[in-house]
Amino acid sequence: MSAEKTTEPDEVLTDDELQAAAAPEQSIEEDDKPRKRTVVVAEDESVNRMDLVAMLEDSGYEVVGEAANGEEAVELTRKFRPSVVCMDVKMPRMDGIEAAGIICDENIAPVVMLTAFSQSDLVKKATGAGAMAYVTKPYEESKLLPALEVAMGRFAEINDLLDNVERSESKLHETEEQLKKAEETLEERKLVDRAKGLLMDKADFSEQGAFRWIQKTSMDQRIPKKRLAMAIIAKYGDQKSEAEDER
Repeated sequence: MSAEKTTEPDEVLTDDELQAAAAPEQSIEEDDKPRKRTVVVAEDESVNRMDLVAMLEDSGYEVVGEAANGEEAVELTRKFRPSVVCMDVKMPRMDGIEAAGIICDENIAPVVMLTAFSQSDLVKKATGAGAMAYVTKPYEESKLLPALEVAMGRFAEINDLLDNVERSESKLHETEEQLKKAEETLEERKLVDRAKGLLMDKADFSEQGAFRWIQKTSMDQRIPKKRLAMAIIAKYGDQKSEAEDER
C-alpha cells in the first residue's frame, strides 16, 4: 500500500514579504482618498472661534491653526499655508484687514472676512485689501461654506491666470532672445562677408582662404569673429576711403 503524497505550496511567503506585497495597494488607497481642505481661523472672541472651528470640522475641513489676533493669523498662515483663512475684521494688535492685506500680498491663501451687519464700510476695505469673500455674523453653515468655496475658486483662478501670464512672459522673453541672437548672427555674417571681401581685394586672398583665415585667427587668438571682422573693415575700409578721397 503506497503512502499518500501530501501537496505543499511551491513557495511560502514570510510575514515581511506579505507586508511588502500589500504596501503598494495600501499606498494607492491612501492616494485615492481626497485630502481635507485646511483652514486657519482668526477670531478674537474664544466662544465664536470655538463655534466656527466646530462648524468647519463638522463640514469636513481640517482646522490647522487658531488665532486670536491679526499677527498670529499671518504667522499661522505662513506656517501652514492653508487652503483658506477665515478672518474676523476687528481684532487686537493687528486688525483683520491689515492681516488679510499681508496674506494676499504674499499670495499665500484666499481670505474670507467675518463681519458684522454694521461693518459694510469695513467690507469694502477688506475686499480692497484682497479678501476673496465675506460672511456676516452670526455664522451659519449655509452662508459660510459657499463663501469658502467662492474664495478658494477665485484664488485658484487668479493663480492660474498669473501662471499663464508668467508662461507668456517667459515665452516672449525667449522669443526676444532668439530674435536678438538671430539679428546678431546676421550682423556678424554680414561683417564677416565684408571683411572676407576686403581680404580678397587688399591681401590677395581667395574667397575660401579669406574665410579660413578669419575663422582660424578667431579661434587661435580667441577673438570673436565679429570683432575680428570689424578690425579688418576698419583697416582696409579706411584705405579704400583714402584712395577714393585722393581721386
